[in-house]
Amino acid sequence: MSGYIPFTEKETGIVRRGRSFIKMHGLSNDFIIVDGRSHPYRPSAAEIVRICNRREGVGGDQLLIVDPPRSGSQTTDAYAFVRIFNPDGREVEACGNATRCVGWLLLQEIRREEVVIETLGGPLKCSKAGEKQVAVEMGKLRTGWQDIPLAREMDTLHLGISAGPLRDPVGMNIGNPHAVFFVDDLDTVDLTTYGPQLQTHPLFPQEANIGAAQLIDSKTLRLSVWERPGVLTTACGTGACVAVGAAHRRGITQAKRMRVIMPGGSVEIQLQEDNSVIMIGPVEICYTGYLPVFD
Repeated sequence: MSGYIPFTEKETGIVRRGRSFIKMHGLSNDFIIVDGRSHPYRPSAAEIVRICNRREGVGGDQLLIVDPPRSGSQTTDAYAFVRIFNPDGREVEACGNATRCVGWLLLQEIRREEVVIETLGGPLKCSKAGEKQVAVEMGKLRTGWQDIPLAREMDTLHLGISAGPLRDPVGMNIGNPHAVFFVDDLDTVDLTTYGPQLQTHPLFPQEANIGAAQLIDSKTLRLSVWERPGVLTTACGTGACVAVGAAHRRGITQAKRMRVIMPGGSVEIQLQEDNSVIMIGPVEICYTGYLPVFD
């Protein structure tokens, strides 16, 4: 462009080459991924908030930091440890869509068919399932009231809480806490209104992800999830896992393999005999760049 004069580092206060990142998404659930294995990366909560902010930073549903496997881990074959941070700076245990994205990167790196990733929610095995398709062994569904966790002992198949049309959810955990409400017509449910009320319900000392699920047929669910820390997500991998598990617990379906359709697209969920879950879904790279360092 004639007359174009680029901004200089002196004028902007930006170091042109800051920390490198990869932006990826799984069904429009998007992530900023930083490799901290050679050079540790420990941003503050305020920095994470700014990075994830869609107006002030790169913008993303979560910031993911790939670290070396943790010493003393029982998972001796783990290739990396992934730290997962929500946009409010809080570190969380697990995210299915995030695991698929990081899993795909590591599978490309090592050129193998499988890789084990450590998370705060436990070890997760990822494997290739097609072109930009990743299968993740998400671990076992946990149904005990202490495992979710709940504030008091009760039957997790019927939690008995409600907000508007959402009533009597199933409580489950697969690395993070969930409450699944079954509805007749998902289109009539406004999760932006009722999700925040239920997320912070006193029954959930660590808060909970709130899912609304509609059975389409014996092998298909529609799902919408209000996620911690307070966002209506386009897709939730762990939410899809627990929705299928909850449908089985309630006797709504007997299918062990189900398609879960979310606003951003669909994943396939397979329930195993030992109560563990395999999730299969797509990943995409958006772009790469550098996180700016500001004076």
